[in-house]
Amino acid sequence: MSNQYNIGVIVGSLRADSYNLKVAKAITKLFPTNYSFKFINISELPLYNQEADQQVPAVVANFKAQIKSCDGIIFATPEYNRSIPGVLKNAIDQGSRPWGDNSWNGIPAGVLGVSIGNISTAIAQQHLRNSLAFLNMPTMNQPECFLKWYDDMVDAQGNISPKSKDFLQPWADTFAKFVSHNVAK
Repeated sequence: MSNQYNIGVIVGSLRADSYNLKVAKAITKLFPTNYSFKFINISELPLYNQEADQQVPAVVANFKAQIKSCDGIIFATPEYNRSIPGVLKNAIDQGSRPWGDNSWNGIPAGVLGVSIGNISTAIAQQHLRNSLAFLNMPTMNQPECFLKWYDDMVDAQGNISPKSKDFLQPWADTFAKFVSHNVAK
């Protein structure tokens, strides 16, 4: 019998029609059936303020609990001004604080990103990887996943187009194996 793996998905865009959200939802369909997914909302987190470390707000405590319940995390990030969006950086900071209570510690991570630009999210992903290394998250290095958005990449039923599925299926397969070998229990 296969182990069950619970994967958190954090999308670094708050836009309702986000390309990263569409791809993140669609890629979950490419995983084995023993992988379940929970999209973790970052839109309600207050801006990180160290003064709140003494009395962590309930929304932040709930966010941290959701992270800790995951066997792996997929980060789907756009690229804003050659880096990660502020909302994603805020979520990373909230999850890592107060000092000594790093909710991300030891959780395997996968990074992907979608953009309309020719270099996609290459620089944002590198910036994100720097933070994940500091937070002690083992992060899948290969295959990398930089996607340039095109119309119909995700169809009306939320499925990846055949053209992109050939690229994304190996990413999903590799991340599934990565989690099973690196899960922090």
